[in-house]
Amino acid sequence: MTLLSVEHVTKRFGGLVAVDDASLTVEPGSITGLIGPNGAGKTTLFTVISGFEPPTAGRVLFEERDVTAVPAHQRARMGIARTFQIVQPFAALSVVENVAVGAFLHHASRADALAEARRVAAEVGLTPMLDQPAKSLTVAGRKRLELARALATSPRLLLLDEVLAGLNPSEIRDIIPVIRGVRARGITILIVEHVMQAVMSLCDDIYVLAQGRMIAQGPPAHIARDRAVVEAYLGHGAAQRLQAKESAAAAASQEEADHARGA
Repeated sequence: MTLLSVEHVTKRFGGLVAVDDASLTVEPGSITGLIGPNGAGKTTLFTVISGFEPPTAGRVLFEERDVTAVPAHQRARMGIARTFQIVQPFAALSVVENVAVGAFLHHASRADALAEARRVAAEVGLTPMLDQPAKSLTVAGRKRLELARALATSPRLLLLDEVLAGLNPSEIRDIIPVIRGVRARGITILIVEHVMQAVMSLCDDIYVLAQGRMIAQGPPAHIARDRAVVEAYLGHGAAQRLQAKESAAAAASQEEADHARGA
């Protein structure tokens, strides 16, 4: 059974079409990527999937149930959680109290919510910072806190919106195993990300959105060489230039091989 189906979703804001007839599916247990240039409509699509905005047209299905009209808080109870690009913790609360905010969705008592918060914090590497005020965290710490707060809601589908943005290469390297660990314990992930190396190593399947429309879909190796994707990221004529460069390199390699055999 497909976990998430987005069917022909369009989202307009006045005269602006942010998402235009976009469709995608996410299979249980997978990490699926959603990539595209800045302004492509990726976060808007996330907002529709998570229920914070209704689509202008199309529908969203979760576990084959139409949830298009279901509000965000009810989708959260059903098992859809998301992170946000701009991390805004409750600055006056401690790290563990911030995580507990998510845990209260399924744990009514403060003691149970805090216990769940500590468990989740350990999973994302926040245990040493549990009692610190959230405002004292670094960017990397705040990203982990945002992830922990979403995980504390016990999701079945986790929407990660640029969780690696603003991190240095070392911090990215450290958090990738955390994301893999989330998937390993049965949580399906749909990730929007600009760090292509991470996307290519993490994802089973990738969708590419450009100017609100889906222009490509497939495994990472296919997407990396897709002509339309290269053009969307690098501009008109980029695919031809890349192909010409690869052809020249292949010809040079063949010439060297022929020369070696002749020698």
